[in-house]
Amino acid sequence: MATTPQPGDALIIVDVQRDFLPGGALGVAGGDAVVPVLNHCIAEFLRRGLPIYATRDWHPSEHCSFRERGGPWPPHCVAGSPGAQFAPTLTLPGSAGVVSKAVEPEADAYSGFEGTDLAARLHRHGCRRVVIGGLATEYCVRATALDARKLGLDVIVLEDAIRPVEVRRGDAERALAELRAGGVRVANSREVCG
Repeated sequence: MATTPQPGDALIIVDVQRDFLPGGALGVAGGDAVVPVLNHCIAEFLRRGLPIYATRDWHPSEHCSFRERGGPWPPHCVAGSPGAQFAPTLTLPGSAGVVSKAVEPEADAYSGFEGTDLAARLHRHGCRRVVIGGLATEYCVRATALDARKLGLDVIVLEDAIRPVEVRRGDAERALAELRAGGVRVANSREVCG
């Protein structure tokens, strides 16, 4: 299988939002390091005329994942707030499709496919393979990649364009092992985007 972007490929950037960057409400250590890697891949996909999608948490202020509601996380990525904005240095083109998830108060969603029209959008573009990077490895990246496989898509996760939360030591390695076992290829961005 060819690694470089081909017709039928799409780039999915997962939740590269201010609240998930260092200093944010739910900051991922080293999360900002994914941005230049993803910017390089964005440029390559643009150059080849291939579709780019960016998922985002877009929570209501009383979302069920927040600790005040019994969830595991501090409030983060509240719709319309500064923390919900994409990383300021992420060079998303105007043509990128934005996919908002976990928008209902009582429904959480880690995957970019859950409760969204992402699958339909990819289908309209004739996508057969997706390349994924973003935050965080063992949550939204993992869930998005596994759901893409369930849809029958080939999946590449960019190992240098993801970072973990690591609530428990080893969470990231367990997630990568699960991805590989699920048929996801884990590759360096240089193999894919040059």
